[in-house]
Amino acid sequence: MQRGSDRLSRRRDDEMKHQLKGLLRSGHPTRTEEWHDPEPVAEDDPELAPPRVHTDPFETLRLELGRHLARTPFPAHRGDLLRILRERHAPDPLMERVAALPGDRTYRSVQDVAVALQRPHPA
Repeated sequence: MQRGSDRLSRRRDDEMKHQLKGLLRSGHPTRTEEWHDPEPVAEDDPELAPPRVHTDPFETLRLELGRHLARTPFPAHRGDLLRILRERHAPDPLMERVAALPGDRTYRSVQDVAVALQRPHPA
């Protein structure tokens, strides 16, 4: 007898519930075979490295651009970049910085845009 979208039979389902009953009640593994359990952390294990925090302003800018311009067809002009940033709800400060870029230049990648944003532009 089929029971909707279940992939297991009623008998197999009951068998699995019975196997998990001890674990659910005790809160720790109840198997007798030690090799099934994960190995605890040893005292001499090396410390895990903390996640790298980007404090470099250029790297932060490039990551922010990459997040919003991902899968953008390059080469692109300033107008294309602004349209895409607007569609992807980029933050206003980023939009303002991109709007200040020269309109006659073609950008080949996110890296190109980030480098251009780092340079001072004549007003």
